[in-house]
Amino acid sequence: MIPSTPLSLQRQSIRNHIRTQRRQLTALQQTQAASSLMNRLLADARIAAASHLALFLSFDGELDTRPLIEVFWQLGKQVYLPVLHPFCPGHLLFQRYDANTPLLKNRLRIDEPKLDVTQLLPVARLQILFTPLVAFDERGQRLGMGGGFYDRTLRHWRRDAGFYPIGLAHDCQQVAAVPDEPWDVPLPEIVTPSRHWRW
Repeated sequence: MIPSTPLSLQRQSIRNHIRTQRRQLTALQQTQAASSLMNRLLADARIAAASHLALFLSFDGELDTRPLIEVFWQLGKQVYLPVLHPFCPGHLLFQRYDANTPLLKNRLRIDEPKLDVTQLLPVARLQILFTPLVAFDERGQRLGMGGGFYDRTLRHWRRDAGFYPIGLAHDCQQVAAVPDEPWDVPLPEIVTPSRHWRW
């Protein structure tokens, strides 16, 4: 077993604190946050022009993405959700998701589409990859849940790659500084209900 380092303990402390904060948001606060975020995103030209977008189903107090998914469907956009890779532990696949897609709980107890290889899209063919996060700072550094799934996906991202990552978060998830590890990839944009951050 690898011993915990002061940095890893600090990161875990931030995770615990922010996860508690977002779980304490009321249903009304969640609804208002989702509405404000959706209005902000729909006004973005890059998002308006995209037809293949990856989102995530909210979990553990995350900002509710279901209203946004439904609006994207109404606009004729193709929505993809992450699926845990069955053969490469720690990696994600992205599968098309519509109102008739069956969902299953994965081993992390998060809803994901039942795997259908005919509905998978290579990550490089996505245009927008909306990324969940636990905490973020003013440099665009993100702190995830600790599994490294999105870190592995984002490490292939460059500004000239096929997909463009955008983090989604509640305002309360901003911290003064995320203690970053060498494998962390800063995001070029993070959107909260009250602000659109770009770096």
